Amino acid sequence: MAGETGAADGPGRRSRRGERLFGAPADPGTPRPERERPAAPPALRRAALVVAVEALGLVGVAVVLVYLILTSTPTSTSAAVGEVVFVLLAATALGVTAAGLWRAAGWARAPVIVLQLLLGLVGYTIAFEAERPLIGLPVLALVAVELYLLATPEARLAYFDR
Repeated sequence: MAGETGAADGPGRRSRRGERLFGAPADPGTPRPERERPAAPPALRRAALVVAVEALGLVGVAVVLVYLILTSTPTSTSAAVGEVVFVLLAATALGVTAAGLWRAAGWARAPVIVLQLLLGLVGYTIAFEAERPLIGLPVLALVAVELYLLATPEARLAYFDR
């Protein structure tokens, strides 16, 4: 009866039973050869720097929002904290994609473009509808520079070769 439960059979017996049920473990594969990554072109590096500046700007906005929460009486504290969290998430996303652009990673270009379009909408709203051009126009300028840098031939060709 002890042989049926497997408790008294020892570890060797259990592994054979597992091999019968699931098959023998695979041999370790050969390690992948190191892939040579060409250096990112200067336009892509500049684009990464612009995205990093935007990320730092959003961190600054989050600090200002925290200051306003602590020194004033918000209508809804949870909504104010939610705004801070949202701004920090956007800053984190921009920071991660800036690092991806710096390395010319294939996954980084599309999120940067989407985030730039969203920042462009925010900048337009702040500059013209909220009538704060001193805040909105620099955002629009950064978005325009970023989209231009990503549209240059050398930046596009960096992703074409991959």
